[in-house]
Amino acid sequence: MKSQRPVNLDLRTIKLPITAYTSIIHRVSGVILFVGVAIMLLALDASLSSEEGFAEVKAYLSSPLVKLIVWGLLSALLYHLVAGIRHLIMDAGHGETLEGGKLGSKIVIAVSVVLILLAGVWIW
Repeated sequence: MKSQRPVNLDLRTIKLPITAYTSIIHRVSGVILFVGVAIMLLALDASLSSEEGFAEVKAYLSSPLVKLIVWGLLSALLYHLVAGIRHLIMDAGHGETLEGGKLGSKIVIAVSVVLILLAGVWIW
């Protein structure tokens, strides 16, 4: 069967609503957290194994690259937390309309940006 519908395969021209972007970022932040938890558990294991391990992990954590990675993991955690709270609020029946969803997405982005910047200040 031949479909007469237009097919747009150029992803750069597709305009997604803000709710789609917040949903996609929520999923990506979940994947980042999944990987990040493994990394942080390895660091925790190394730091608890001995005094030398603790000193080694402490030395790594003073590195600018590691600080950037930790900030990235903390950013993913904060965004995922804020977006998850939005989902819980929507599950309770608030903000389920199109306008409510758009407003909720804008609030998620605004609150996340503020929290991520504060986390960056705290880490650096």
